[in-house]
Amino acid sequence: MSIKREELEKYLNQLLKVDEFDDLGPNGLQVEGCPQIEKIITGVSGCVELFEKAIQKNADAIVVHHGIIWEFENPVFKGGYKKRVKLLLENNINLFGFHLPLDAHDEFGNNAVLADILGLEDRQPFGSFNGMKVGVKGQIGQSSDHVFETIKKEINSDAVMFPSGPEKIEQAGIISGGAEKSIKEAVAEGLDLFLTGEVSEHVMHYAREEGIHFVAAGHHATERFGAQALGEHLADKFDLDVEFINIPNPA
Repeated sequence: MSIKREELEKYLNQLLKVDEFDDLGPNGLQVEGCPQIEKIITGVSGCVELFEKAIQKNADAIVVHHGIIWEFENPVFKGGYKKRVKLLLENNINLFGFHLPLDAHDEFGNNAVLADILGLEDRQPFGSFNGMKVGVKGQIGQSSDHVFETIKKEINSDAVMFPSGPEKIEQAGIISGGAEKSIKEAVAEGLDLFLTGEVSEHVMHYAREEGIHFVAAGHHATERFGAQALGEHLADKFDLDVEFINIPNPA
């Protein structure tokens, strides 16, 4: 089966509620390619390696969490950036990027899937970014050892853990990616565990002093789930050929 580019664009923008987000760059279609889409590749970050693999798979569209257009950059068409754009244009491939919308979605978002993995119940929005709640918090009611084992098994075996909270984790907060600063919100809300992707040096001391478990399970590792879940949804809904390609990244 296939779908028109405009139809897919409209559906994704509505599904992920892109108009509700004040983001760091444009969400949605970032590079226009062919008008009819049969094969979609999903991934975490728009990069040369992903684009080359998508070309090998004869993809018509690529859907990623980290696109190639950011307001904090002023890219010129040289080096790696030139190669990214050149690969897309020469092969007539559409590129869709969804940043915060793919963090925050309550079913296909990175944080929603992470919450599924940890078994969070009674979920509520958590974690402010530009006035928006992009993370999730909820009840766990499991031993810290069990939760840590689940994280290592299902998310990242190399996760950095500061086990400074109670033996039984009642409430946890999750914000994928680089949200280590939000540990202060987790403490303020009385959470027992805060899970994110990245960590700074001072966080260990803060977690110990405030008595909270902190886990940095990797920016990439915590943000590979949304693109994969979204792709599976598109495959089911539109009977499309959708494939997730993971480009490993230890960060």
